[in-house]
Amino acid sequence: MIKVLFFAQLREVLGCANLELEANVRNIAELRAQLAQKGQSWQEFLASDKALVAVNQTLVNEDCALNSGDEVAFFPPVTGG
Repeated sequence: MIKVLFFAQLREVLGCANLELEANVRNIAELRAQLAQKGQSWQEFLASDKALVAVNQTLVNEDCALNSGDEVAFFPPVTGG
């Protein structure tokens, strides 16, 4: 299983704080595609420019391999001043 977490605005818009999914995706790009099938708001907010992703608390890119037991977190880009 892969644990998927959603933070901040993503959690609010998607109405979901976390999911557990079978580990049947190979990387972040495939995970995003699978989650996008849940509907329009999922497609919009999981677009790569609207959500950063971390695996096991390390920022990663789209081709990061996923394994059973991984924790994947999606969160909006943070800006500050």
